[in-house]
Amino acid sequence: MRRPDGELILFWTLPVLAVIWISAFFLFPGFVHPMSPNMSADEVAAFYRDETARIRYSMILFNWICVGLIPVVMMLATQVHRMAHRTPILTYSLIACAGGPPAIFLIANIFWLLAAFRPERAPELTQMYNDLAWVSFTTLVPYLIAQCLLVALAIHWDEPAKPVLPRWFAHFNILIAIALMPAAFTALAKSGPFAWDGLLSFWVKNVAIAVWILVTAAVVGRVIHAQRVEHRVAA
Repeated sequence: MRRPDGELILFWTLPVLAVIWISAFFLFPGFVHPMSPNMSADEVAAFYRDETARIRYSMILFNWICVGLIPVVMMLATQVHRMAHRTPILTYSLIACAGGPPAIFLIANIFWLLAAFRPERAPELTQMYNDLAWVSFTTLVPYLIAQCLLVALAIHWDEPAKPVLPRWFAHFNILIAIALMPAAFTALAKSGPFAWDGLLSFWVKNVAIAVWILVTAAVVGRVIHAQRVEHRVAA
């Protein structure tokens, strides 16, 4: 009897996570039309009073995504561990970076939930929770940047004759890291492309993350399939 392949099972959970992620993105009214940092306390409080249910349900969905995306990076770390580095440091560093974004994303979700938990509270307190949520959500990129650079470095140090991951994937990760960098400066601006609702800090950042997940899933899936074929041929 053929034993179930845990790695492949985890890999094929990605489409389910993608559906949940997209649903939560469009369910949360603060993302479809990003909230402005220049909204007054009364405007922020009114937003949470009017959209209480949608905010709560979307944040609960996002909380599950925070946990669900960890296996994706772990599968990538497993491939890095197979590379010819003679050191496990890159793998351990990648695993450490993988825990940062989901944890900070979860913290941002909790702040959004707190703002919607008692929408009748003083507007200034609701605005504070809203600020905490948006700044936490937008500025978590250092972990993601380090993650991309570690993958690129690992591929560069791998055996060039028989690389575990394709060489172009290293350049792709460097481009993603560059696209994420502007979001780290969100706390310095309330308007323009660097603000949390701006072109660079919101749209470029979130599109870059989505593209990274899709491309990484495709690359890792292809590598896993090739490894399974190689093992069957060897057997």
